[in-house]
Amino acid sequence: MAAAGAVVLAAGAISFTVGRAFTAKAPVAAMAPTKVADADLVTGSIAARTKPAPATSQSPASAPLVGFPPATVPVPFPTASHGNVAAATPGPKCTNPDALGVSRVVEIDTTGGPGFGFEQYKAYDFLEPGEVVLTFDDGPWPVNTPAVLAALAAQCLKATFFPIGKHSTWHPEILKQVVAAGHTVGSHTWSHADLSKKTIDEGKDEIENGISAVAISAGRPLAPLFRFPDLRETPELRAYLGQRNIGIFSTDLDSFDFKIKKPELVVASVMTKLQKRGKGIILMHDFQRSTALALPALLAQLKAGGYKVVWVKTKDTIATLPQYDAAMQKVLVGQTADARPTASVVRTISGNVN
Repeated sequence: MAAAGAVVLAAGAISFTVGRAFTAKAPVAAMAPTKVADADLVTGSIAARTKPAPATSQSPASAPLVGFPPATVPVPFPTASHGNVAAATPGPKCTNPDALGVSRVVEIDTTGGPGFGFEQYKAYDFLEPGEVVLTFDDGPWPVNTPAVLAALAAQCLKATFFPIGKHSTWHPEILKQVVAAGHTVGSHTWSHADLSKKTIDEGKDEIENGISAVAISAGRPLAPLFRFPDLRETPELRAYLGQRNIGIFSTDLDSFDFKIKKPELVVASVMTKLQKRGKGIILMHDFQRSTALALPALLAQLKAGGYKVVWVKTKDTIATLPQYDAAMQKVLVGQTADARPTASVVRTISGNVN
């Protein structure tokens, strides 16, 4: 494709309407979270899912991962250390005239729970050739999510985030950065459980506890968008989301960043699939350090390849259910309203004092 020229922000609209009735279920008893990433938090496409490895002391963000073949095109990457990435924060409103930018904005009417992403859902093909939607799962997470936000801001881009409820209660200040940057925020269950192995009531509780946790932590209503962990669903839970008028996101292009350790291989994975398919919803994870490091180079390659970024918004927001809000308030006991990080509240001003 030819190199991208100046992009103009244009608004489009997609509307889908089907109505269903909804009956709420009571939540399961919520347990106070422990700030340790789940050992079996492995994400990706259905085909990529393998039997979880035994739990170790390493978090998924740092554990050894399976790599991809070498990149087919040279890619420049930052040499910054993990600590340097942590310093990255979303900057002021982007004024870069050479930025990739948002080419088109679409609005989705989620009535009836439409599904998007050709790995699972075939009904709605709203992308033109050369267009992509950027999506990120499993956040918010220290270091990595702020770095992803900074990379997006530098290119004047908007994306769709699917945070985990538990992670949101641990790091509400980071989730609020996502909201402040103006991105679309959906949900991704309470604990990243495999919903295909849950009863219908257990699955509803995972969905609703996640929605309430993310909304409370974000301090605002969410977009009625949901992604199944590992893309594993059941007909019953898909119907339930339809009753709640929540749109379901799958993917067209899985980055496999949950398996890939090296950022250059994350870029190669996405670009190789994109060149073959020509367009699509891209699944990435702001939880993963490899993605945090890879994103600036990936966005540069999208721009160089002439690809256009489409930002997805929703016609409505989702109303949380009171019983699940109450359960999440119990989980959040002990947190203060401002939810500032400890380093912003307490700092060392001197060493040992005798």
